[in-house]
Amino acid sequence: MDAQNLERRSYWRWSKRDFYPEESFVNFASYGKALSQTWPRLRDRILTRSTQSKELVELKKESENEMKRCLNWWDLIWLCFGSVVGSGIFVLTGQEAHDHAGPAIVLSYAISGLSALLSAFCYTEFAVEIPVAGGSFSYLRIELGDFIAFIAAGNILLEAIVGAAGLGRSWTSYFTSMIKNDPDFFRFHAKGLPEGFNLLDPMAVAVLVVANSIAMAGTKQASCLNWIGSVISAGVIVLILAIGFSHGHVSNLNPFLPYGASGVFTAAAVVYWSYTGFDMVATMAEETKKPSRDIPIGLAGSMIVITVVYCLMALALTTMQKYTEIDRNAAYSVAFSRIGMKWAKYVVSICALKGMTTSLLVGALGQARYMTQIARSHMIPPWFSLVHPKTGTPINATLLITVLSAVAAFFSSLDVLSSVLSLSTLFIFMLMSIALLVRRYYVKGETPKSDLGKFLVCLFVIVASCIGGTAVWASNSGGWIGYVVAVVFWFLGTIGMQLLPQRRVPQFWGIPLVPYLPSLSIAMNIFLIGSLGAEAFWRFFICTVVMIVYYLLVGLHATYDVAHHIAQESKIEDGKENVDHGLS
Repeated sequence: MDAQNLERRSYWRWSKRDFYPEESFVNFASYGKALSQTWPRLRDRILTRSTQSKELVELKKESENEMKRCLNWWDLIWLCFGSVVGSGIFVLTGQEAHDHAGPAIVLSYAISGLSALLSAFCYTEFAVEIPVAGGSFSYLRIELGDFIAFIAAGNILLEAIVGAAGLGRSWTSYFTSMIKNDPDFFRFHAKGLPEGFNLLDPMAVAVLVVANSIAMAGTKQASCLNWIGSVISAGVIVLILAIGFSHGHVSNLNPFLPYGASGVFTAAAVVYWSYTGFDMVATMAEETKKPSRDIPIGLAGSMIVITVVYCLMALALTTMQKYTEIDRNAAYSVAFSRIGMKWAKYVVSICALKGMTTSLLVGALGQARYMTQIARSHMIPPWFSLVHPKTGTPINATLLITVLSAVAAFFSSLDVLSSVLSLSTLFIFMLMSIALLVRRYYVKGETPKSDLGKFLVCLFVIVASCIGGTAVWASNSGGWIGYVVAVVFWFLGTIGMQLLPQRRVPQFWGIPLVPYLPSLSIAMNIFLIGSLGAEAFWRFFICTVVMIVYYLLVGLHATYDVAHHIAQESKIEDGKENVDHGLS
């Protein structure tokens, strides 16, 4: 399509070709033919990896308009802060200190923070080298192939819908708690619907619509609103720390490990969700002015600060009160009330509401950019990849997230939503660590087959040892031999990988101590996955099966057509260049 025709086309268009332009979906006959070629096409897509030029140049053409490069390191720092620091620190700290970790909840936050920081390092290296809107989807597509990227894409979409819906429901509960003791006061009970889906929440829908509308209006405007709110929230956190430590007693920290090491790690698996959301910042790379400078400061730098803040807040709480006296549901509010500061209940609630609001806002920005790149690859209809010419934002992709998350928030309870979210996030983080190792040690056409074989063996040993160690932990056998064997094999696999030559060196910013830190990130993510309950695995399995069915029926054929169409265009352009060169 030439530029003049492109300019005449309206942004709002609804033809079948805008949603399914691929050859496989022209009519029923072409679709039947495509289905008959499912297995050869699947083999092609599993074995094919994308390229940086395709993700950065070719696929961006699908959006028709450019996103505006308007963000700097200051914006990214506060986007990360606004996305990560939500209600989790206020809700989970008291619960886990009381039930599992005691004063050692500080160590739980440190362990989870280290795991999140290692994942953030992986995201940072990719985002600097490949500054595109797709985040982990694009990175995995380049390093692990089309099929693995699709599984990640399905989990990203699931995480986006469930995460936004859960925040919307939490927003209603917190707002209501400031007015009434009943968190369901503004919800409506619907008879006939199953338990967990029968409390309708129109307020959550309204909050989601407002946050996503701001995200659609413009990236810079949303960023400014976020950092203003986040600066205020940071001030409140400093106030909480000052009051907490001034009224704290070191004697409350004794005993420090009342539930032992197992309690610390159990709590770490739960409070990990207080750190999620930083991956949304990586999706803003396409709109960052200087990715090589701004992203390391904004992403890795802010995660270090957030980890320290979380540990200090946990320490302040456990010095103010004995862990056995901490209120599970409103730890900070009750702790301040007992020292005569009843007004603190409202300060904590307002701070939590602000955190959830900015998390929704930054989530709306990041999730829409994930969907934009996924649509650019045609795994979902390319209509969702269009960028609006005036706002410079992917309005269609934002609308998709808004509608789906609003429906989920309207019907689904928090416990149903949270059990779906957990495993998806850790699974993607684990894949990202694996992808970074692949990026460093394997370059197509340069890595000898012998080195590739050694690398795959080392990677298998690392992953298998992590799964084995996690299985020993989950079985509660208590024997130390299993842990020693797992650690030894993990170390041997990592050492073996270190002895191999790295085939790619980062041009701007790279994670240090490769392969040790990515290997440790794999171990920590697998360990945290193993700490989840059976229900989370079943729901993850069911969702994955649904994703694979969709991929085999739709996504596979759309991406196959697009990939081969681009390859044919490249051959034609190369042929023209050769002809022109011969004539000259």
